[in-house]
Amino acid sequence: MFAAYPGDIVFSKIDARSGAIGVLPPSIAKAVVTSEYPVFTTDSERLESEFAKLVLRTGGFIDALRSKASGTSGRKRITPDAFEDLRIPLPAPHEQRTIVAAHDAAMDRAEALEREADEGEAQAITAFEAALGFKPPAPSSGRPIFVASFKNLNRWSHEAILRRLDDRHARGTSLYPPAQLRDVIADLENGWSPRCHDRPAEPDEWGVLKLGAVSFGVFNENENKALPQHLEPRPRLEVASGQLLISRANITRLVGATALIGNVRRRLILCDKLFRVIPRKPARVDPKFLVEVLRISDVRHQIETNVTGTSPTMKNISKSALMALTFPRPPKNDQVEMAAALVDARAKAVAARDRAKEARATAWARFEAAVYAARDSNFAR
Repeated sequence: MFAAYPGDIVFSKIDARSGAIGVLPPSIAKAVVTSEYPVFTTDSERLESEFAKLVLRTGGFIDALRSKASGTSGRKRITPDAFEDLRIPLPAPHEQRTIVAAHDAAMDRAEALEREADEGEAQAITAFEAALGFKPPAPSSGRPIFVASFKNLNRWSHEAILRRLDDRHARGTSLYPPAQLRDVIADLENGWSPRCHDRPAEPDEWGVLKLGAVSFGVFNENENKALPQHLEPRPRLEVASGQLLISRANITRLVGATALIGNVRRRLILCDKLFRVIPRKPARVDPKFLVEVLRISDVRHQIETNVTGTSPTMKNISKSALMALTFPRPPKNDQVEMAAALVDARAKAVAARDRAKEARATAWARFEAAVYAARDSNFAR
């Protein structure tokens, strides 16, 4: 075992070529590593630790690092000697600090954009739920203690207990009458999951959707698998724009995930782990409102207390449990207005996150350019 201290460079012999390399931060006063993690102490008078942390992740350095890997395929290693022989651009210390400060300032701006997105979306969700008559959750005491008699628990699992702890987010008094999902839709239809290729379908092929097509609340047509040519497609199960999909299986927090299909390519088939909502005619609920109301805390609570299955990575919910989901139903005009406000807030959050992503990429590109363009930059081992 070997000791490492703040400012030391540590890397994994096997995974360094994949980026497993870093600098021990000041928050860790002392670390202990095995011989699989070589430790190098930097010359603090020549190399700033924050600069080192970034320069060791530049494209040029990683490419040089990979070229030093030796050994059999899948078990290639970077030896300490090979690592020590690598060279990095080394501007003067004051210039290192200037470059790092510019990078950190840009990253701070990106983080501010992400906070703005998170806060704006959270406020819009709170406003949507409040308009439906739900109170915000009571502040948590932070005490991870729960005591109950077995006779008071109709389900025994850590998930069931956490759902009961969350009962503090109780239903408020809504101005709108309650409705069940079965009251506002005609049916839920699930699809077909044959054995498919382990690749997405080409534009002229039939494909079968995967759970990932709806898992994150936005329909993703690329989450599909190509249907083998020897299997006859089922056009009746082809999905189309304007349809609403609900996941019936996944990890607990993603069971019941919903997504409204926008523009979609042809020849994509519904899989058996997804339900397609069959609307009533005439429609009794605005589709965008239904998507949003199925995501509110109270409905998520209903979903997660009704999941079944022993596997922690694949829980299920029945069609009858979904059809029994209960929520307030405002008049159609109110539904459209409430959903539009939340959809607009989500769109603004997405735009802010995109700007943050772009800011991060720009910050990194500028860092690399500054490192290699620094006037006092020499290359040192």
